[in-house]
Amino acid sequence: MIEEIKKLPKEELLKLVEVYAKNWLAHDGSWFLAAEETYDMETAIDLDTKSWARFAAVEANRIKKEFDLPEEGGLKALEKAFNYRLYAAINEQKTEWLDENTLVFKMLKCRVQAARERKGLPLFPCKSVGIVEFSTFAKTIDPRIKTEVISCPPDPVGEFYCGWKFTIEE
Repeated sequence: MIEEIKKLPKEELLKLVEVYAKNWLAHDGSWFLAAEETYDMETAIDLDTKSWARFAAVEANRIKKEFDLPEEGGLKALEKAFNYRLYAAINEQKTEWLDENTLVFKMLKCRVQAARERKGLPLFPCKSVGIVEFSTFAKTIDPRIKTEVISCPPDPVGEFYCGWKFTIEE
């Protein structure tokens, strides 16, 4: 199978990355709904938080290894790593520098939240999960990085769904 994938032209490889990312996200959502149906929203969010803490560390470590990011690569390494996260293939995100020690990440279009809006559902209150996910991802890239939430549902949504500020004292 891997030999067949290696033979694919660039356009098909890019399409495959998108399919993989969409399938991963569908699995994440299916898992969450099953947990919510079996227990309740509060328990499902607690389980989701624990799951994301584990996954964010695994994802960050794999990205560091596969793309040769240095152990303490700082905010430059974090910015690069954001582009290699699975959901970067299917969400619209951007980073901006406030100064040399402050990086802001914004999720401009979130596939999960957009799907909920299309279905007439309230936004998923992902702030508590996001705090753990983004903090774990950033600290795995470089343990000196501090993470702060700017805004994330259930906070009101404006020009972006969620925003995060990362700082480092070098």
